Amino acid sequence: MIRHSDLSPATIRHKIRRREVVLAGNMKLKIYGNLGCSSGKRMRKENRVFFHSEAEALQHYYRPCGHCLKEKYKAWKLDHKR
Repeated sequence: MIRHSDLSPATIRHKIRRREVVLAGNMKLKIYGNLGCSSGKRMRKENRVFFHSEAEALQHYYRPCGHCLKEKYKAWKLDHKR
């Protein structure tokens, strides 16, 4: 997990192009999603983190985004019913 605020814009672009980061997450809400998600683009820089893989996001107890990862979110929701 890499914090957005720890990276320069050029470093972020480099990591995205090299596929070193493929997902972004909201540190406060514990939600991860695709880099192009409209919901994720609205989050504050200090709350954004980047992940190399979905497994890494799940390892940090983040849940899938309900907008860009609808099917994964539905499956997660079924698995986490109380």
